[in-house]
Amino acid sequence: MERILSKKNDRVKKWKKLHTKKGRDLSGLYLIEGFHLIAEAMEHDISIQEFLISERLNDETIEQYPQEKVVIISKEIADYLSDTESPQGVFAVIEKEIPVKPTSFTKPYLLLDNVQDPGNVGTMIRTADAAGYGGVVLGKGTVDLYNSKVLRSTQGGHFHFPVYEDDLFKWFTDFKSNGFPIYGTELNEDAASYREIKAPEVYGLVMGNEGKGMDKELLKQTTKNLYIPITGQAESLNVAVAAGILMFSL
Repeated sequence: MERILSKKNDRVKKWKKLHTKKGRDLSGLYLIEGFHLIAEAMEHDISIQEFLISERLNDETIEQYPQEKVVIISKEIADYLSDTESPQGVFAVIEKEIPVKPTSFTKPYLLLDNVQDPGNVGTMIRTADAAGYGGVVLGKGTVDLYNSKVLRSTQGGHFHFPVYEDDLFKWFTDFKSNGFPIYGTELNEDAASYREIKAPEVYGLVMGNEGKGMDKELLKQTTKNLYIPITGQAESLNVAVAAGILMFSL
């Protein structure tokens, strides 16, 4: 079993770079942290390259992982690699897997346009899974799926639920060519309350940026734009909350 105890080790430097999108893109790898995420990865037979385990954890904990893939690291390294306030001391290095875009659609899909808050994106991925959607598409400007905060918010959902990173205009074309509607989200004089919509089994639902909303060019190509009536004095809803209301209601 290999031991690495210095932060200056080249392997440690490479692991640390996996906290950046550039580092993940160049290596094709990403880092997950914590017992729950690693358990989810193992349950779904995700190919894990390495398990990084803090030396402060007991032998019983270490023995639950494939020993040939375990690297024991110092507490100093574990704290250095952690992106949480209370590090658990367990990490795994995983190869990125790109899901194959479906050739036909049998379920609705959630499309995210320039949504930048990792917690919101992770929450919407989990909610789309719970609502029975076919997948989530992360469009231009949307935070990277493998951002550590997104991964924590999904709670491992991306291991079994397809999440794509692609051009939303291409998905618009595919939906339209098959006669499926695309619902945008914007409050304007032509928009409809979500309560008025009888959605078919297959459609695309687009959620836009937290502050600016959807891209204007995308809005021009939607079938219908929806809004959620607000009766209180709040000016707006959090994008993840709004997405949850719309997904379950539609």
